[in-house]
Amino acid sequence: MWTYLKLFLTAVFWGGTFIAGRIVAAVVSPFSAAFLRFAIAGACLLAITLAREKRLPALTGRQAGGVALLGFTGIFAYNGFFFAGLGTIDASRASLIIACNPVLITVLSAWIFGERLGPLRLTGTLISVAGAMVVVTRGEPSRIWEGGIGSGEMMIFGCVASWVAYSLIGKVLLKGLSPLTTVTYAALSGMLMLLPAALVAGLPADLAACRWQDWISLAYLGILGTVVGFVWYYQGIMRIGAGPASLFINFVPVSAIVMAYLILDEPVTAFLLTGAALVGTGVYLTCRPTG
Repeated sequence: MWTYLKLFLTAVFWGGTFIAGRIVAAVVSPFSAAFLRFAIAGACLLAITLAREKRLPALTGRQAGGVALLGFTGIFAYNGFFFAGLGTIDASRASLIIACNPVLITVLSAWIFGERLGPLRLTGTLISVAGAMVVVTRGEPSRIWEGGIGSGEMMIFGCVASWVAYSLIGKVLLKGLSPLTTVTYAALSGMLMLLPAALVAGLPADLAACRWQDWISLAYLGILGTVVGFVWYYQGIMRIGAGPASLFINFVPVSAIVMAYLILDEPVTAFLLTGAALVGTGVYLTCRPTG
């Protein structure tokens, strides 16, 4: 039960990252925003890891290579695509594209790791994705394609590919490292990869341009969207598998719309309630015990 609650809250936090990311992307370049996010997250994760485990455990050569891949896929590539995409398309459109993640992760987890993919899980996955689509398109899925697929959409599709790789690589690494250690190493390695790109993109100028709301958004992205979200997500992968854990990502667009209502005073519609019900049903069907 606690694992499922943590995964749900992770999706809520990640829903908020679309709003925070949209705010930051208005004035800060993608790589600068990504670096600042993980500078905050990396410092917090390192402090927590040292407090709990007293030191960062040494890595084997294989683990070091895996951590570098995690840093590149889930930190460097994902966040570069994320902020670049949010600079050109709205958050709801981006969150719908992100809803492709669970389907790909579930199918690839079954193929690569032998995680069970029965009719019930497949049905639940499709129902939850349908719910996410209902929410962000207000019952008109064709709206997502009205403007065609532009560079912003392609950037968010890059997010999908990056996160699928990150989730599957992490499944392998978790056999020898704790979720906290894995996320800490990934965040630090990704931050180091982002620094040169951020400097080239004009990091000093971006720092000078940051407003108070940008710093609040970056703190949210770094602490709740990364430190808490990444650790809880990896704990979920370790305990219930990459496929079921990834399904909770379908709550991300739902929570993004709810936060838009709370923060921007946008109305809660019948489509939101219908979509939330579909997502909840899909998660239940996929994660319920089958024995």
